[in-house]
Amino acid sequence: MTESLRRIRKLTLTEYLDFEASALEKHEFVDGDIVAMSGGSEAASLIATNILGELHSALKGKPCRVYDSNLKVRIGRKHRYRYPDALVICGPTIPDPDDRRKHSVTNPKLVVEVLSPSTERIDRVQKFADYRELESFVEYVLVSQTEPTIETFFRQEDGAWRIDVQTGVEGSTFLRSIDVTLSHREVFANVEFPPPAPTKDPLDESGD
Repeated sequence: MTESLRRIRKLTLTEYLDFEASALEKHEFVDGDIVAMSGGSEAASLIATNILGELHSALKGKPCRVYDSNLKVRIGRKHRYRYPDALVICGPTIPDPDDRRKHSVTNPKLVVEVLSPSTERIDRVQKFADYRELESFVEYVLVSQTEPTIETFFRQEDGAWRIDVQTGVEGSTFLRSIDVTLSHREVFANVEFPPPAPTKDPLDESGD
């Protein structure tokens, strides 16, 4: 697939899967358009690795498995594929029937995204909307890389989403869908956060 061809027209689902199988970099697929995945920061990489390690240990002996960002998710009947930073599947894996290489799945129960300034809006709005199309999907975890904060969105039995925010290195976050508690000290281990911006005192202003 040449660069010029990809600019001339949108790709079919099959063309995307064939292209992605031989690509040196990862690309998401959104309604016929290829979206290149940019590299992450050291902090984002550390956080994702820490979360994978914690989930791997916590899920031992349980009917659930954690996968890293090399496995992509097919969004229902849409022509969309996403690469989460981490995902958990419980029970049998349901592969994407259109992906003969079996590099895509359709039934994540939990998805984790580490936020960055360039992708935060996409993660919060577009990707969350996509994942909600999946019947299996019940919990979304957004992790900051600029402060020790984790947000969870959990789908309740009536379909409403419960939002919970936990912050602080000494805090913890409970993942309801898999009955696992994440220690913030472990999730943010070795991450150096930028210093907080100084608070300006409104009374400390110079002037005549």
